[in-house]
Amino acid sequence: MRKNKLKELFKQGKAAINGWLEIPSSFSAESMSHQGYDSLTIDMQHGALDNSNILEMFQAISTTDVVPMARLNWNEPSQIMKVLDFGAYGIICPMVSNRDQAEKFVQACMYPPKGYRSFGPTRGFMYGGHDYVDHANEEILKLAMIETKEALQELDKIMKTPGLDGIYIGPADLSLSIGEKPGFDKPEGHPTYEQISNIIDHAKKNNLVAGIHNATPEYAKKMIDIGFQIVTVGSDKIFMSEGAKSIVTKLKKN
Repeated sequence: MRKNKLKELFKQGKAAINGWLEIPSSFSAESMSHQGYDSLTIDMQHGALDNSNILEMFQAISTTDVVPMARLNWNEPSQIMKVLDFGAYGIICPMVSNRDQAEKFVQACMYPPKGYRSFGPTRGFMYGGHDYVDHANEEILKLAMIETKEALQELDKIMKTPGLDGIYIGPADLSLSIGEKPGFDKPEGHPTYEQISNIIDHAKKNNLVAGIHNATPEYAKKMIDIGFQIVTVGSDKIFMSEGAKSIVTKLKKN
């Protein structure tokens, strides 16, 4: 089976630079794939996507050696199995609040006896190789999003879930869950930053990979420095909007 390059990076003590795809376009996904990212995540939760877009976007990413991933719209086994069959090598599951939800997520990603994933890797064989089923349980990266108030009280229980590779922080929802305004790149001393520090400390203690979404590369570098191994900055939609706005604003200045 094709090795998961992200897991290889983590073994070397390196961080992965992850891109984020919200635009339902195989062409934009292909374009992002050629920019040097280690992985690209298709955002099924907040992106404007449907299943046909997702399959085509995975195919576009596969024109490169970038690792294809997906952020689910919910902890739903049928969706998890579908995107894995499409060729996803990493799954980010939102709103995981307790051990039961974490187990449900992880086991849906794994073939028996460790899980209950159904056999039928339609595209998985093409992307992963003929022995995909023999090694998929180990190669697929499984990340639970920590972003709810309940999850903050259950960190060790969630992180001790067998088969879970790591956690991923959505700072906006995390902020909302503790009564703060949603946003990214919170400064030291801010309540959200304190929770981020608490989460990364628990991830280190449990030998899990930790990822986080960021607004700027400067903040992402800071997160790498404190131990995060997956950092995401912005998204394809944000880059297009901000790039266009910058040009129009400059041209309209008197």
